[in-house]
Amino acid sequence: MFIEPDLAGGRKGWIEVICGSMFSGKTEELIRRLKRARIANLKVEIFKPASDIRYHIEDIVSHNANSIASTPIESSTQILLLAQDVDVVGIDEAQFFDPEIIHVCQVLAFRGVRVIVAGLDMDYLGKPFGQMPYLLSVADYITKLHAICVKCGSMASFSYRKANHDGQFFLGETSEYEPLCRQHYFEKMGEPI
Repeated sequence: MFIEPDLAGGRKGWIEVICGSMFSGKTEELIRRLKRARIANLKVEIFKPASDIRYHIEDIVSHNANSIASTPIESSTQILLLAQDVDVVGIDEAQFFDPEIIHVCQVLAFRGVRVIVAGLDMDYLGKPFGQMPYLLSVADYITKLHAICVKCGSMASFSYRKANHDGQFFLGETSEYEPLCRQHYFEKMGEPI
């Protein structure tokens, strides 16, 4: 679907995606970029899925307790209604949003908004997660972060689920997930390397 650019005032927007495994610092990086935008006196709106209530009902909170106020939403199309006359939109946990999130991000970028999205690029099975592959394909800038493997200290790209739960959408912390390098992830998953 073609989206007509709205370049009033000559302002150009873009989409930034921050991705990686659990415990890689995605939310921390999102918060850092959003706080810097506020320091620059830009108007910022921040959103997260209403289902993410691990640390706080409204705030986006990183694993090391850094936080920023946000608006929990049920549907990505709500962002277009709530993000009027803004310079920057931040979206956390994008993998949990509906397929419309791609269209929403593109509309915002065409309106001249800087869109910063953070989310898991792979699920616990090492498969592309939710809408993240599509967001990565339309992003102007991509930052892939890595955690530290809890078994060997190497770079970790995989989120191993320790909890006995089969659904793809399962919020958790260190008691349910651990970051692993490729070798240790596939050893735990029982797949040949």
